[in-house]
Amino acid sequence: QVQLVESGGGSVQAGGSLTLSCVASKYTYDGGCMGWFRQAPGKEREGVATFYIRGGLPIYADSVKGRFTISVDTAKKTVYLQMNSLKPEDTAMYYCAAPRNGDACPTARSENYWGQGTQVTVSS
Repeated sequence: QVQLVESGGGSVQAGGSLTLSCVASKYTYDGGCMGWFRQAPGKEREGVATFYIRGGLPIYADSVKGRFTISVDTAKKTVYLQMNSLKPEDTAMYYCAAPRNGDACPTARSENYWGQGTQVTVSS
């Protein structure tokens, strides 16, 4: 059983930064693919960033390229999302996810383990 626990959300002004953390029991040890997703009120959940913990290039949504960075500290079993130059449109609940089956990266519609989410609010 994979357990994911996010933290680090908060309220910031546009241009500010936040770092989200996702403590992932078991999955970081296995080296599989994990990702960050977000869902704004009235909108569908969308992918933000995914990468294989064992190595490989991360994939970012176009809307966050150059501003967000996904990384991992395997010793702490924690996946991070460093968010810089935040914009009001980044306001959403942010979730980390790992696939329930197979080695493919999670998508918004695939069968995943999800954390409880952490709220990010960016004011203009």
